[in-house]
Amino acid sequence: MGRCDILKGCTSFPKKAHTMKHLFDLTGKVALVTGAARGLGQGMAIGLAEAGADVVLVDREDTSQTQNAVLACGHTPYPLYYDLANLTPQKASEMITHAVEITGRIDTLVNNAGIIRRAPLLDFTESDWKDVLDINLSTAFYLSQAIAKHWVQSQQRGKMVQVASLLSFQGGLLVPSYAAAKSGIAGITRALANELAPLGINVNAIAPGYFTTEVTAGIRANPDRNRAILERIPAGRWGEPEDLKGAVVFLASAASDYVHGTLLTVDGGWLAR
Repeated sequence: MGRCDILKGCTSFPKKAHTMKHLFDLTGKVALVTGAARGLGQGMAIGLAEAGADVVLVDREDTSQTQNAVLACGHTPYPLYYDLANLTPQKASEMITHAVEITGRIDTLVNNAGIIRRAPLLDFTESDWKDVLDINLSTAFYLSQAIAKHWVQSQQRGKMVQVASLLSFQGGLLVPSYAAAKSGIAGITRALANELAPLGINVNAIAPGYFTTEVTAGIRANPDRNRAILERIPAGRWGEPEDLKGAVVFLASAASDYVHGTLLTVDGGWLAR
């Protein structure tokens, strides 16, 4: 079945005219963010709410703090408690269906949930490898597939935002499964963009640099590693979750309608160095 068959004659998606005032306005939109309880996911969820969106907050942990922040923006939080480990295509489809049932629509998917394991190669376990690839790559793919099916079947535009990393470009230290997964995210971002762009679906990724989250707490606590990282960042500081608000709103809004398959780095200039 070709793309025209899927859309029953290639329903066209004409470019809509937007004034600059409305390009970044997400009023009336619903975004789904995985890993929304804290950290980068929380920062992006709040940014989307500040731009006008209601937000589905997916996490296996309590999202009440993020819910309160979304409410403070005047928008509706929809908490969904899911453990995304060992997610299957069927469970991903069920989750998307559930989200649409309670909200009425999903306009943006932000695949943020992820974990990291650090160990020397000679000590790296099978679990260290499989667990990270499962959540960071397979879960993102299955949710992307599920939301794409929903959008195509309903002939709806959509914005898909993957969360990549500096390790989509580099190898890092002691994190082979994380580097593999984030390199994979870069690959599926481009691959899905090629396939879905003609169907009115934008697929892009944000590649955060070094941010102050629980994942980096150990590195920041190490004076030598902390100093070495700060010396490499032209901006001279670690990123904060709030630094991702602009990027995620851009990729979720009409401002990015002609942006497909891009990895947008938000790294304080790390890669430029």
